Amino acid sequence: MKRMMYVVWMAIELAAAPVKAQWVVSDPTNLAQGIVNTVNQIAETSATATNTLDSFNKIKDVYNQGKEYYDALKAVNNLVQDARRVQQTVLLVGDISDMYVTSFGLMLNDPNFTTQELNAIAFGYSKLLNETTGLLDDLSQIINVTSMSLSDKERMDIIERVYKEVLHYYNLVRYYTKKNISVSIVRAKKQNDTQRVLELYGSANQKYW
Repeated sequence: MKRMMYVVWMAIELAAAPVKAQWVVSDPTNLAQGIVNTVNQIAETSATATNTLDSFNKIKDVYNQGKEYYDALKAVNNLVQDARRVQQTVLLVGDISDMYVTSFGLMLNDPNFTTQELNAIAFGYSKLLNETTGLLDDLSQIINVTSMSLSDKERMDIIERVYKEVLHYYNLVRYYTKKNISVSIVRAKKQNDTQRVLELYGSANQKYW
């Protein structure tokens, strides 16, 4: 139980400190916090964006710096049940940022979207990402001094609820991505340019739509 609590505490620590340049690969708590910090920075950059292309380049830089954490945490297998669920929750948040960066990067190269539409799409991603990271705050209930009387089942119930809500947002972002791409495909069909759009989004984005 102590091990689970330590992993959970580190995974949901939402401090504003920047992602550290060095980290211990074998420490899942450090990896989880790195992902959370990275996603928070992406959400903050998106929310304060004034120029779509410039802000996205900054978002990409932040994402690429934090991708090491994301890839390494996916490879961690030796966790107890509760900590495994926390890991899956944090990875889902990372998946959402990955979907945002991958998909929107392609949309920026798609002439079927106007600048105004791209701004609106970026705002939508930012909003969904902010809602998702906000859910991680709920996990703090299980390590709060006032909630130490919670039973193991009650703690697991909280973790499970947050996991399901984050999964719901993951599916929303996936749907949002699919709908935006479908708009481009419809426009491309009218111009007899469907193949180009399919090639643009196909292999790199297939897992999301």
